[in-house]
Amino acid sequence: MVHRVPRALRRASAIAALCGALALGGCTASDGEDGAAPDRPAVPSTTGPGGEAKVELPEPGIDFDYQIGGAYPPPSGVEAVSRDRTAKPAPDVYNICYVNAFQAQPDAADWWEEHAPDLLLRDDDGTPVVDRDWDEILLDTSTAAKRERLAGIVGKWIDGCADAGYQAVEADNLDSDERSAGLLTADDNVAFGKLLAARAHAAGLAIGQKNAASLARQGRELGFDFAVAEECGQYDECGEYADAYDDRVLVIEYRADGLAAACAEWGDRLSVVLRDLDVVPQGEAGYRRRTC
Repeated sequence: MVHRVPRALRRASAIAALCGALALGGCTASDGEDGAAPDRPAVPSTTGPGGEAKVELPEPGIDFDYQIGGAYPPPSGVEAVSRDRTAKPAPDVYNICYVNAFQAQPDAADWWEEHAPDLLLRDDDGTPVVDRDWDEILLDTSTAAKRERLAGIVGKWIDGCADAGYQAVEADNLDSDERSAGLLTADDNVAFGKLLAARAHAAGLAIGQKNAASLARQGRELGFDFAVAEECGQYDECGEYADAYDDRVLVIEYRADGLAAACAEWGDRLSVVLRDLDVVPQGEAGYRRRTC
């Protein structure tokens, strides 16, 4: 089952960042951020599966905030934040960079059609296969050659996250095969995920699996370092991630009963936060954040 926040939140400015990259190949808010390179807390590190540079991992149970709908100063006590790749990292915390790795942003569809139309998944009639819930065309991971080319594009975004000062990346839509009308397989996406993990590690970044609980064990084996799991308390999936990733799991719940379930069973082991479904910045109407 897929549990993801609305794709409209993935910032209209993403298209500008996309084109630039491809041209190269209740808490109290503070007044703002200084924009300086973030000072990072001490965290464990590891090497990638191919012996790449060491990467920093998030601590199990670290206080976490999910800000992919818009950046704002982290609430007091927060030590890890996830933000869209078009946003700057937050100072003094562990920063995770959100990348939509397996589907095309709605406002980037024209770019893909012009520059890499064969990397968009198409049915037998040549019509792009779309995730109708979020109006995103699926990327075609069905062959090794296409996966390599896609990794070149997404890899530049990952490198951009590293250059910006992030410590990790979360690669969304590992489960796009479930929306492909049988044109993709989980193995296709796992193979692409392995390329992304190697690219992230080469850039000095940890990489997080986003959702797809059934692939958690495979994800760990191919090189993912932690998991970002939406509503695993709501749908009783947290254990699959916790077992695979040694409790390095960042949980986002959107309903009070989901938060209660996650906190009751996992609150002393995993990072759990309740956010409003639109994950709006603090100070905007609808903002909601609670922890265990």
